[in-house]
Amino acid sequence: MNLKASQFQTTHSGKKTDLFVLENSHGMQVAITNYGARIVSWSAVDRNGNFRDIALGFDSIKDYFAAHEQYHGATIGRFCNRIKDGTLKLNGTTYQLETNSNANHLHGGTYGFHQAVWEAEQPNSQTLKLRYISVDGEAGYPGRLRAEVTYTLYNDNSLHIIYKASTDKETIFNPTNHTFFNLSGTPDSAISNHELFINADAYTPVNKDLLPTGEIASVKNTPFNFLESKPINQQIAKQHPQLKLGQGFDHNFVLNKSEPNSLSLAATVVEPNSGRKLEIETTQPGLQLYTGNNLDGSDIGKQGLPHAHRTGFCLEPQHFPDSPNQPHFPSVVLKPSSKYNAKTIYRISAN
Repeated sequence: MNLKASQFQTTHSGKKTDLFVLENSHGMQVAITNYGARIVSWSAVDRNGNFRDIALGFDSIKDYFAAHEQYHGATIGRFCNRIKDGTLKLNGTTYQLETNSNANHLHGGTYGFHQAVWEAEQPNSQTLKLRYISVDGEAGYPGRLRAEVTYTLYNDNSLHIIYKASTDKETIFNPTNHTFFNLSGTPDSAISNHELFINADAYTPVNKDLLPTGEIASVKNTPFNFLESKPINQQIAKQHPQLKLGQGFDHNFVLNKSEPNSLSLAATVVEPNSGRKLEIETTQPGLQLYTGNNLDGSDIGKQGLPHAHRTGFCLEPQHFPDSPNQPHFPSVVLKPSSKYNAKTIYRISAN
């Protein structure tokens, strides 16, 4: 890993930013900054024993400040994805959230979790705990929310992400991680040949603002059918109104679950040239597939290489978009009497 911790050490909003590196017994390394609780890089081996970085990101904290905000590697909150008109109703009270995407609310607002400097504690070489207090009224959200994200890199080459939260007032909460992956280890190459499986019989179609219509639609006979592993470009190339709206995939999949909130397989991705395989397990009910449609090469990432169109993909475990305004979607309400707890596992192997 060529990153220098000194390049991530500065003061932002009165708090110190830094870089933390997790390493397991096989030499896998995951670098994380407390600015946005972001995964900066992920060094993983290929079938020939070569380590390469499989996460898009930048060489310094100043590059993150200067880049167009694409949420590279960030923890997203309080609510990932979109909320229509930025409005939600709780106990008969309507709350107006910040609108930062075509009159809608996106990814917690302009200064959501991704812009915060988190308090960090690294108890050992394989674990990082990050904590953030979101004040009552931040971006319009009710309640003082205490959030905690714990990253643990295990010796089976899996990264476990545990999200916890509590609130003093009824609110909503729906965090995720927004890492852009390119399993080839060559960040300026397209992800089109990556072979994707998603364990979902249904997805949530969107309108022109990429908000869910409320329908839960079958993936059968559509490009959204990843129940058998298929190259991403094969599916994007198909003609479908939903792909035109998203300019590719930017959609939530309804994960198959034997029981709600159970930890289960959500997706696998294989990059055939390197042999790297990514498996995702999660307790969340949904998974957002985003194929880097808005990456345009204007941001220069690590190694001086541009983040060009579709050079990274995101698989974001989540509750469904606009859940506060879709009563039949799984609830995202968090009450003072309860604690939020969710888990996602990203596991890397090579064949």
